[in-house]
Amino acid sequence: MVQSSVLGFPRMGRLRDLKKATEAYWGDKISRDELLAEGKRLRSEHWKIQKDAGVDVIPSNDFAFYDQVLDHIQLFGVIPERYSKYGLHPVDEYFAMGRGLQKPAKDGQEAIDVPSLEMVKWFDSNYHYVKPTLQDTQTFKLNADPKPVREFLEAKEAGVVTRPVILGPVSFLTLAKADRGQTLDPISKIDALLPAYVELLTKLKEAGATDVQIDEPVLVFDLPEKSKAAFKPAYEKLGSLGASAPRLLLATYFGDIVHNIEVLPALHSLHGIHVDLVRHPEQLDTIVGALGPNQVLSAGVVDGRNIWKTNFKAAIEKVELAIQKLGKDRVIVATSSSLLHVPHTLASEKTLDAEVRDWFSFAVEKTAEVVVIAKAVTEGPAAVKEQLEANAASVQSRASSKRTNDPQVKERQAAVSDAMHNRKSEFTTRIAEQSKSINLPLFPTTTIGSFPQTKEIRIQRNKFTKGEITPAEYEQFIEKEIREVVKIQEELDLDVLVHGEPERNDMVQYFGERLTGYVFTTHAWVQSYGSRCVRPPIIVGDISRPAPMTVKESKYAVSVANKPMKGMLTGPITCLRWSFPRDDVHQSVQAQQLALALRDEVVDLEAAGIKVIQVDEPALREGLPLRAGTEREKYLQWAVKAFRLATAGVTDGTQIHSHFCYSEFQDFFHAIAALDADVLSIENSKSDAKLLKVFIDEAYPRHIGPGVYDIHSPRVPSEQEIKDRLDEMLQYLRPDQLWVNPDCGLKTRQWPETKAALTNMVNAAKAFRQKYAK
Repeated sequence: MVQSSVLGFPRMGRLRDLKKATEAYWGDKISRDELLAEGKRLRSEHWKIQKDAGVDVIPSNDFAFYDQVLDHIQLFGVIPERYSKYGLHPVDEYFAMGRGLQKPAKDGQEAIDVPSLEMVKWFDSNYHYVKPTLQDTQTFKLNADPKPVREFLEAKEAGVVTRPVILGPVSFLTLAKADRGQTLDPISKIDALLPAYVELLTKLKEAGATDVQIDEPVLVFDLPEKSKAAFKPAYEKLGSLGASAPRLLLATYFGDIVHNIEVLPALHSLHGIHVDLVRHPEQLDTIVGALGPNQVLSAGVVDGRNIWKTNFKAAIEKVELAIQKLGKDRVIVATSSSLLHVPHTLASEKTLDAEVRDWFSFAVEKTAEVVVIAKAVTEGPAAVKEQLEANAASVQSRASSKRTNDPQVKERQAAVSDAMHNRKSEFTTRIAEQSKSINLPLFPTTTIGSFPQTKEIRIQRNKFTKGEITPAEYEQFIEKEIREVVKIQEELDLDVLVHGEPERNDMVQYFGERLTGYVFTTHAWVQSYGSRCVRPPIIVGDISRPAPMTVKESKYAVSVANKPMKGMLTGPITCLRWSFPRDDVHQSVQAQQLALALRDEVVDLEAAGIKVIQVDEPALREGLPLRAGTEREKYLQWAVKAFRLATAGVTDGTQIHSHFCYSEFQDFFHAIAALDADVLSIENSKSDAKLLKVFIDEAYPRHIGPGVYDIHSPRVPSEQEIKDRLDEMLQYLRPDQLWVNPDCGLKTRQWPETKAALTNMVNAAKAFRQKYAK
């Protein structure tokens, strides 16, 4: 019999229940016990969904209040002393590491002021994980009440036997970093970490767990030799536990592992291996040939990263190929990865167009898909005849739909020339023109774009969406918000202003709603980090811009401002990556279509008098193929061309900015430089300033604004802290290059902390302006 399996389920709940609960706890509106009870309710609900669907192998420990890697940080006691010294309750210590904590002294307790641990993208997804941060003298100790054991027993009590999910030791350490001032290579601590894993597996066995899913996703990377070498001793030790531990299924996803195939013999003592056959179906034969004589293959044939219905015919063919080589008892039908990356259920979408709705499958629906595929290959197609026929009709409907193809878009793409990708002049000429037209001081200050989305903004937007206020009333409200944000920025004495984006629901959705080729959901939320959820739009067809998208608001902002105003756009790669893209045409085609639409917008903004235009590309690195080589270079070529196509239509006096997330860009810095943006702003506050050395090494000539404080946390940095950051940056950047700005947009923050942080930022910039004045 072929079993069905899910590698992980979304945590937030159908109505973003977990988001509401955690934010209520942070705001002292519910108790810790109430928060924990809500987590238990959600876990039970999600296990029941999978059990009722008929899934054979249901995960536990895939739930997290903030992040699954942060769970493991606490599980193994990898807690820097700056968090542990306050004696916080474990729940509060956990959140302090995830989002920082700032509390004044009270009732004899000392003040607390700690930033969060570094947070980076989980492989090439839009999910963010908290990076384990190790000390040179790091030790590991299993938590006295291990979460994986506790949640396994909780599921068992609810009548569901689960397969606990844990992050493997090699991935945990490979994804970790040395704390500031420390010098260790985290993977060197593998021998010290393994006893904690042995103890955990032993406790899971004692609790009744027969199987454990141990995730080692770093196998899809070009691994450092030390990490690759760590697999053998690690899994020989874990595999030697025999009957004293559960059977282990090692899971990989988001890529192929063929380039690390020499690691597999060291894993032959394990029960099985999971591979992603959606992203890389071509690895099937090689992996099957490398399995041990009794190992099972978990075949990831249902996409855990996108929302399209599984093509049952194609998936069944993959599974049957594995069965021919291994037999039915050695194959499991599974999701390609955790379903964390897709929305909860399609059942919540009451307003979707019926045609496109029929093409989609969210997490709840994907649990049913793995069951159908497993039944089809176990009992034969006749056992699920109705489901197979309905699926085939859906696949055919999408393939033949007229809404996916626009001849005019294709005609315009065919006419794109090489010259359209280049600015009129080199940077030295452009910056001279911009200095005249914009006239900024040394260490110019700005923000990344958005300002706090207040409750009032959300209420008015909701009223407008429901038709409870007229377009004219909503426009008046938005103009009032813009005036207030401009006034605040001028009072703060920022140098380049933004309109605050009060009219925008999301930096991608807003644009998608104004482009053809997109459709939108009402409840299809996906966790991005912590309690932050996004509702990615879905690209279903060719993309074009029917009318200007941002010109009206930007032009109004200019009319009420006394300082330069930035026009704010989301770049083509980010629009692509933060949507659910089509899987029937290459992503480079979709990126070029988006670039052409944005090119029209950039030109229109310039014509409206906007002299600074920011085209954000925070997802540029996220889209980078996980391995170096041909595919990565191909991606960078078409991604850079898309950005340049979008931005190259303006005159020299118009300054093009771009923003992107995370400073781990050394391995593709040539592409960052090739964007040819006049000013780059980067998320940098949690990173080591030494990463900026690449700007010296590459003699980067243009301007750069490394973020000086973290916006993911409500914590307010002091003026001195920002000055210290600027001093660090000036070890690698020239004073005439350096802009001063936050890490990212301020949409999720509150006004009091925003004003306080920006006041300190502006004061720090002014102090440096005076210090370096000629």
